[in-house]
Amino acid sequence: CSCQLSGGRTGSWLSLASLSLSLPLKLQRNQEESRGQYEALASASTASHTVTLSISTADCCPASGLRMDVLETSKLVDEELYSRQLYVLDMPAMQRIREAKVLLSGLQGLGAEVAKNLVLMGVGSLTLHDPHPTCWSDLAAQFFLSEQDLETSRAEASRELVAKLNKGVQVSVHTGDITEELLLGFQVVVLTTSKLEEQLKVGTLCHELGICFLVADTRGLVGQLFCDFGEDFTVQDPTEAEPLTAGSPGILTLRKETDDHYFCDGDLVTFSGIEGMVELNGCDPRPIRVQEDGTLEIGNTATFSRYLRGGAVTEVKRPKTVSHVSASTSEVGELGNFKRPMCLHQAFRALHQFQHLHGRLPKPWDPVDAEMVVGLARSLEPLKGTKGEPLDEALVKTVALSSAGGLSPMAATMGAVAAQEVLKAISRKFMPLDQWLYFDALDCLPEDGEPLPKPEDCAPRGCRYDGQIAVFGAGFQEKLSWQHYLLVGAGAIGCELLKSFALVGLGAGPSGGVTVADMDHVEHSNLSRQFLFTTQDIGRLKAEVAAEATHRLNSDLQVTPLTMLLDPTTEHIFGDNFFSRVDGVAAALDSFQARKYVAARCTHYLKPLLEAGTQGTMGHASVFMPHVTEAYRAPTSTLASEETTYPVCTLRYFPSRVEHTVQWARNKFEGLFCLSAETINHNQVLTSLAETDGPQVLTLLQEVLGILRERPQTWQDCVLWALGHWQLCFCYSIMQLLNHFPPDKVLEDGTLFWSGPKQCPQPLEFDANQDTHLLYVLAAANLYAQMHGLPGSRDQTALRGLLKLLPFPLWGHVVSHGEELWGSVNTTVTRASQDNDSNFHMDFVAAAASLRAQNYGILPANRSQSKRIVGKIIPAIATTTAAVAGLVGLELYKVVGRPRPLSAFRHCFLHLAENRFNRWVPFAPAIQKAWCFLGSTKNRFYSGFGTLWSMPSYSAYHCSPSQSLSHLPLPHTTRVTELVQQVTGWIPKPGQRVLVLELSCEGEDEDTTFPPLHYEL
Repeated sequence: CSCQLSGGRTGSWLSLASLSLSLPLKLQRNQEESRGQYEALASASTASHTVTLSISTADCCPASGLRMDVLETSKLVDEELYSRQLYVLDMPAMQRIREAKVLLSGLQGLGAEVAKNLVLMGVGSLTLHDPHPTCWSDLAAQFFLSEQDLETSRAEASRELVAKLNKGVQVSVHTGDITEELLLGFQVVVLTTSKLEEQLKVGTLCHELGICFLVADTRGLVGQLFCDFGEDFTVQDPTEAEPLTAGSPGILTLRKETDDHYFCDGDLVTFSGIEGMVELNGCDPRPIRVQEDGTLEIGNTATFSRYLRGGAVTEVKRPKTVSHVSASTSEVGELGNFKRPMCLHQAFRALHQFQHLHGRLPKPWDPVDAEMVVGLARSLEPLKGTKGEPLDEALVKTVALSSAGGLSPMAATMGAVAAQEVLKAISRKFMPLDQWLYFDALDCLPEDGEPLPKPEDCAPRGCRYDGQIAVFGAGFQEKLSWQHYLLVGAGAIGCELLKSFALVGLGAGPSGGVTVADMDHVEHSNLSRQFLFTTQDIGRLKAEVAAEATHRLNSDLQVTPLTMLLDPTTEHIFGDNFFSRVDGVAAALDSFQARKYVAARCTHYLKPLLEAGTQGTMGHASVFMPHVTEAYRAPTSTLASEETTYPVCTLRYFPSRVEHTVQWARNKFEGLFCLSAETINHNQVLTSLAETDGPQVLTLLQEVLGILRERPQTWQDCVLWALGHWQLCFCYSIMQLLNHFPPDKVLEDGTLFWSGPKQCPQPLEFDANQDTHLLYVLAAANLYAQMHGLPGSRDQTALRGLLKLLPFPLWGHVVSHGEELWGSVNTTVTRASQDNDSNFHMDFVAAAASLRAQNYGILPANRSQSKRIVGKIIPAIATTTAAVAGLVGLELYKVVGRPRPLSAFRHCFLHLAENRFNRWVPFAPAIQKAWCFLGSTKNRFYSGFGTLWSMPSYSAYHCSPSQSLSHLPLPHTTRVTELVQQVTGWIPKPGQRVLVLELSCEGEDEDTTFPPLHYEL
């Protein structure tokens, strides 16, 4: 691994597929497992009863007046624009970001990435500072600049395009020096690609003034980041994970699902919603102790009241304090025993000295300059903690040889990490870096023994790729321009990849190009991450907008948009002819099912696949090379989770998790305002319910007709219907259920019916003074009015008054089977939309889910959580998106520069919130040996993607799983296509270039997997 976080801490790979942010947990006296559930069991020594507790996803970090502050200031935050980001940062953190002022000095490629990320994420104001003129080498990574900006101040030339990314952010330019008076106006100051003298001067001032200070730099394929947040910096929310939730008092035993969430010694917990043992509700956070058997001891509850029902125990996140020192006194000894970061630190110090002595960076791949840098590094005072270990001079020399370059992927990766640290400083959410981070991707260079770039091939040429040519040479640049790539997905990661393609010049030659496939349209919520789109593009097709914007970044790059899915229905478009012209595929998709299909296409056509994904501050980037790495495999657990459904009986009668309540509410919405309208329209020719088709239609129509005997004519009718439906769902139906299964019902084996995952419900009593009750009636009445073409109302005060006047409906008088229908009517079908906050859709779902949770003693989801569950929304933030795109770009260099050995490639995982960054070599494909029939067309065969074949003396293969060439009574001169046609009846399609044969070998196990065999026609 050629990267290391400060403190020497590395994380292990966590599959994004298996990550879930809540655990279904409960408490029982007897620690018995309930079928089909993953729970936490707890026994209370003082009570012989079962305590069932639910999931809490709220952050219980104590903060005085926090909720009130959010209500008062949230209007300043565009919740639709930042909706995906809010799931990562929450509203208090977002509000602090919206009020922050940041100074960014240095607008080369790295500075441009930091600026883009901060503006997209909504920082209050950003002041740019860079008086230096634009030069050719800037254009390889600085996407706000173009050839027309040469010799113009980088900051002045960039300001307008930076500001266009987000009209809610004030973007200005400072043209003078950085002084103490200037610094006083900012909470965070960031220097990029700055001189060491300036770093020490500004860093010391910021430390004395209590201003958070960052230094970010990239030199070729090496990056550096330094943070100083002061000597007493408090992190309000140290981790991204939701607070853990488990069962009730006494001893807790955790059972984990697919994800690994653990309580730790000293974690604080609090309780809420418990009936009976009320002493625990709202108690001060109390510590837990993890015992050897995994149980959690939370203290003595012997003197407490008898438990009755409900409640939740929730982890309380505690603020943490970190202490940083200034740049002038900081040491890198804290990096521990990891030698590489220390050598990289010395290399940066030596490069600063070289630049100070010569007024320039080392020339590209100049051995004389590189040796001078090594000598300067050798003369530096050894770092603390090196224990006299010799300097890795070969590493320092490699850094020096390529240090003159500026690369877009490196800028994207380091710029994303730097921007995330700025957000940590502003929002006080997530632990900051332990001051130093070094990252290198020197594995992009040729392996040992392979020829290195020559100085003359890397000299400046006065073109937009000079910064990249300085690292890889003009020959490699030409090779990049020949490529033709397919990008699947033009969302957040797709936009970042297109930007990277434009900057590196991928496909920018006359015979190259990029095709982008995406059928989605631009939405408002996309604009906080997908920087190629603007408000004017909302409603347009993403692929078309992205293609136009990419062409503006690099007019030599031709991007072809295709507004269709890549799936089995479009294989006549994405077929042999299409893939024969493609050199590689990049996948930027948001589902594992889609990734699995695209990967299968790459396997089919033996094309390299670059793939990335994110969830919150976690992200991954992977590379799959034919004959070099194993093929892509989507996690099985994730494929299953994407298609998760809940048993009908669980949703109707026995919910135990907040997800159950939200799904029940979603089903109610669909049944009442979508399916019911379609059913009424379909059955409007009927005269009575007796003529309906089956009991399901009857039940549906009875529910939507409710207590009304005729079609609603007024707003009051709609309110009366909504009130009646409230009574049906949250009172009458619960009473009916308890009538069939009383709370004290005992099964034949002596156990209570309402035990284990079955939580005994309680009917609610309607109260218009309770906000959730009123919101349900308001939303339901408005949706019912929309369904019948009637005007609605948003006046909550008037609604409360109206409810006092209306007779309370009795659901004993429902529409009977023989009663007449309303006659010939047309109703409006309502389709659910969770992104529109003005249409009452989410109001209904959130209120219904909350009331359902109250029925069953489950801690309810708030509106934001309900929206996330309903829409299956993946939390997203611009920094993670940019980081994984940068990592993909680094692997792209290797793919284009092939052939490269397996040891050159890297899979990557990062978690920006927890400062974890892993890179590792992929697995090699399996190697199998097979002896096969020798045919006359051996040069036209080639084997599959993920398995290497060792063929000792033969090169043709069996042609079908059931019958081999050697078993057919045919002459050896028979053409393969004729043979397959005779055996299978197959006829080649027009334009088909490849015949793919499935393999089997006699004597192999049935579960042996063989790669497909491709026969070129």
